[in-house]
Amino acid sequence: MARIKMSRSVVDAVDLTKTYLMGDVRVDALRGLSLKIKHGEVVAIMGPSGSGKSTLMNILGCLDHPTTGKYLLNGENVGNLVGNELAEIRNRQVGFVFQSYNLLARSSALANVMLPLRYRRNGYELPQAKAKELLTRVGLQDRMHHKPYELSGGEQQRVALARALVNDPAIVLADEPTGNLDSKSGEEIMELIMGLNQEKGVTLILVTHDLHVANHAQRIVHLLDGRVENE
Repeated sequence: MARIKMSRSVVDAVDLTKTYLMGDVRVDALRGLSLKIKHGEVVAIMGPSGSGKSTLMNILGCLDHPTTGKYLLNGENVGNLVGNELAEIRNRQVGFVFQSYNLLARSSALANVMLPLRYRRNGYELPQAKAKELLTRVGLQDRMHHKPYELSGGEQQRVALARALVNDPAIVLADEPTGNLDSKSGEEIMELIMGLNQEKGVTLILVTHDLHVANHAQRIVHLLDGRVENE
């Protein structure tokens, strides 16, 4: 199947800095980092511990804001937003897939996927129908009413992926998406993620230490000391 044609930038980060104060110690986590990611692109972000990967992911995912610099997400200037404004953009524009799945233990797969739609109905009159559609797409049509403890690790990550997509986000951030899975389940998840990119043009940002995961991407961005070392 032909890959989705890429055009405009969905992520446009310019000269981002992020400084933390830990007591009297100043920590410069990002030091003038710039990055563009086009709509429909799959990008892997790699780097050693302390390189700024987590800080960058938090900013791109609207979990935090930069100290200085500009960040446009899908054309919106979000770099200086805080509080409820940041939370609203995050809910509308970003889907997350975490290594630890982050599912609600007492809720079914269906309820977990529906959760973002409960915070923002997103124009769907029937949020359950949207959630069922995505769970079917990731191969869990017969497991919708199972709770996380009744699902394998790979199945839980499929639920997390469906949840990440339910609001039709501008980007999906996947943080070590296969880190807790065996090699077979990990490869199935990556095939599923890449298939969704090809079918729906989902923009994917993979934050990983695993070169095998990174090699699925169209582009690998290496960070070092809070800057882009090469890409």
